[in-house]
Amino acid sequence: MPKASEIKKNSAVEYEGRAYFVKDIERSVPQGRAGGSLYRMRMYDVVTGNKIDETFKDSDMLNLADLVRRPATFSYSDGDEFVFMDSEDFTQYSLNRESIADELLFISEDTQGLMVILVSDAPVALDLPPTVDLEIVETDPSIKGGSATARTKPATLSTGLVIQVPEHISTGDRIKVNVEERRFLGRA
Repeated sequence: MPKASEIKKNSAVEYEGRAYFVKDIERSVPQGRAGGSLYRMRMYDVVTGNKIDETFKDSDMLNLADLVRRPATFSYSDGDEFVFMDSEDFTQYSLNRESIADELLFISEDTQGLMVILVSDAPVALDLPPTVDLEIVETDPSIKGGSATARTKPATLSTGLVIQVPEHISTGDRIKVNVEERRFLGRA
């Protein structure tokens, strides 16, 4: 049983008899208190999808729920539902746009290394690879000799994500993007 301070984003916990998926964690250190940090967790019920926000002391003990990661590929979208297919046994997993809105900014038709996270055999989230290759669909024209400077310009990628890229990068280029930091890494 880990302490609240050891729980990471994208893990599943059992709380009040239900399984919850932790989507976000904010750590705060209140002034005037002896010691402990507080961890505010935004959690989604695995079964119903209801959102709750709970605050735990760093020493509170939580049970981890059974979490299974399955390799998958993006298959298709149907309205607000996005369907991913298991790479090994071809099972289809359907996830709602709202629950994976941040991850959709990094998913294209050919994204490799996706993992669907299952809790109690129900898909609850996506685990993205550390880097993805995306195409630039709109940016200012490239500047000759721009690679010698450290200046950047905004670029809109094929998924709608906007990041800063060096001046020598142009529309149509495929680039590597760091998923965690939403940062340009280089040409793909």
